This record gives sequence, structure tokens and C-alpha cells, in this order.
Amino acid sequence: MFTILIMPVYALLLFYIIKRTLKWIGECISPLKTKWFTIVLSVIIVLFAVSPLVAFFMPDIGAVTRIVRRTSTYWLGVLLYAVIFIFSADIISIILKRIKFFKKSTANSRRAFIVLGVCVTIAISGMSLYGRINASNIKTKSYDVTINKECKTHSELTIALVADLHLGYSIGFEMMQDMVNKINSMNADVVVIAGDIFDNDYNAIYQPEKIIECLKGIKSNYGVYACYGNHDVEENIIAGFTFKSIYAPTSGEKMDNFLKRAGIRLLRDESVLIDNSFYIAGRVDYFKPRKEEKRKTPYELLRDLDKTRPVIVIDHQPRELQMLADAGADLDLSGHTHDGQMFPGNLFIDFFWENACGKVKKDNMTSIVTSGVGLFGPNMRTFTDSEVVKLNVRFNNAI
Repeated sequence: MFTILIMPVYALLLFYIIKRTLKWIGECISPLKTKWFTIVLSVIIVLFAVSPLVAFFMPDIGAVTRIVRRTSTYWLGVLLYAVIFIFSADIISIILKRIKFFKKSTANSRRAFIVLGVCVTIAISGMSLYGRINASNIKTKSYDVTINKECKTHSELTIALVADLHLGYSIGFEMMQDMVNKINSMNADVVVIAGDIFDNDYNAIYQPEKIIECLKGIKSNYGVYACYGNHDVEENIIAGFTFKSIYAPTSGEKMDNFLKRAGIRLLRDESVLIDNSFYIAGRVDYFKPRKEEKRKTPYELLRDLDKTRPVIVIDHQPRELQMLADAGADLDLSGHTHDGQMFPGNLFIDFFWENACGKVKKDNMTSIVTSGVGLFGPNMRTFTDSEVVKLNVRFNNAI
């Protein structure tokens, strides 16, 4: 149903972009005001526009498939900023024409139209290029957390938190190597991966063996622990979005085996007591439990734990924060939101989540949400960061 509703809107936006682009180019270079140039440019834009659909139906034939699918992710980002800046330019032009002290002849002039078009082109190109480069630049962020419980063998604990790797057509070995290097520089006691390790298609991963060896190089005193997210399932996606099926999603043995070989302990609604001192509990994803799973409530997950010990929960989506706090969790580690990933999404993400990104205190529990390492949909990040988070956790016996 969503696809049926969105396709006419998509077609109208495409027509709008083609029409405005042809008009601007025609004003800049008059000889290009021809039927053949109109046809050629329109076909090129349409080919980019249908690339997400082609990528969705295209069989896996190696390098060609990878090129088409990666191209489709770049297109989505360019399309977003083309719509934003072209529409904004048209609004500005309309406003200027109605300002009394602004000469109508100037506002309607060919020169003004060309200058405005140049500005729009620079804005679209600049924002898209910035988004692509920024997406590959993993930064580090640090939070101080106090847990008002004693930890038998530790007065402090260093946790490295990552999430939303989205291994697939957009994210590969180079990003993972950078991530691992930043994690290892933190000298972490524990490393946590809060879901969306994969991007719905295991076969989309380029050189998985090389990435496994890379992830095996993560250093920590007590290991690497992970939970699954809503993209850690084998499920068809188009433009980053999944479509509901009569069948429950499955993970496939390849994903599970990948983590096992990489030395990553997957927690599926289960907990582990580390060094007889603190717990780490991992939750099944809120939206996409596998067909063999049923997500436990926070109370069911934590009820048998010794609550005098610190309890750390990994939950891909930052949901049910109050329920987790009431159930006895001290620290909840999540991802999923990407902090909006791209402008203007980053301006609205806080309206949808109690903790969209960063640190929030919920009674005796602290919620930490990371913007993630990888990407959802468009292969860009604008005004948000790919990040590895360092948590400096202090316990009551250190206060």
C-alpha cells in the first residue's frame, strides 16, 4: 500500500526536477533548447530514478549488481537535496517578485534565473559531496555514566559502544577497519554492538572473510557482545525500506555464523554474568523478532538476575525505557535512530524518540543512544556523525 501511494508522488517530483533543470540549462546554453537534448537528459535522470527499483528486482550477478545498488543509494541522497534546493529557489523567486523595493524586471530577468540556478546546482552538489565524505569519517564520542551500585571487581568500567554497522553495499572493510582501530584505542573492558550489524542481505557484503578477520581484531578485556536489530534479517529492501510479508523474517545461518567466527557473542533475550561482577543482557529486536523468537518483556528478561549487581542492557531500539528502568536495568545501550542521519531528518528525530541520540537519565537508569557507524538508505550523512562511543562508567564503590 505504501508503495502504491508513494509512486505517484515520486513521479511528480521527478517531473518537477526534470522540468526545472531543462529550463535552467536552456537559459544558460540556448543551443541546448532542442528536442533531442530534452530526451537525452530526461532519459538519464529517469535511469537514475528507477535505479532503486532495478536494484530491488535485479538478480545478483556480481560487480554489476553492486554498482547498480550503490548508485541507487547515491541517487536517493541527490534526489532529496535536489527537491529541497530547487523548491526553495522557486519559493525565494516568488517572494522576491512580490517585494516592492525589489525591481520586478530584475527578479524576472534571465540573469537572475541563471544565477539562482548556479546557486542551486552548487548547493545540491556541495551537500551531496559533503554527505558522502562525512559518512566515511567515523568520529569518537565520550559519555560519563554513574551507576549507584557496587561492582565487586571494578570501581570503573570502560565500554565501547557501536551500532548500525549496516554491512552491505554501502559499508565494507575500510569502514570496519577504521571502526576497529578507534575501538581498540579506547582500551575497553567490554565492547557492545547494539544491532543492525547487517543490511538485510548477507550476500551484499563484499569480502566477508576479510571483514570477519578485521572484527576478530577487536580488543577488550571481557569480549564483544551484540544484539540484533530490525535489519539483521534476510528480507528484501528497496531504498532502505522493507516491505511487510506474510512470512516472518529470518536471519539465516550465515549471519549467525559470521558473528560466531568474528568472536562476537550474540545475546537473544538472554544475559551473561561477567567476571562475577556485572550483567550484560541483550534483547530481541522490537520490530523484527525472527520467526522462532518471541521478545521478552523487560521484567521477563531481568527478573532472575541479582539486582545488587550492575545490569547493562543492549536493545537496538531505544524503546520501553521506563519499563527497563522499573525492571532493574542500570544502563541501556541502543542505536537505530542514526540521529536522523541526513538534514532535515536530524531536525525532527527528537519528536519521535524519548532519547533520539545521546544521554538521558530515566530514574536510576541511564539511556545511551549512538548515531551509529553505518548508513540507512542514502549513502550520505549530513549534519550528523558516524561514531564510536566510549562510556566511562563509575560505580558506587568509586564515589
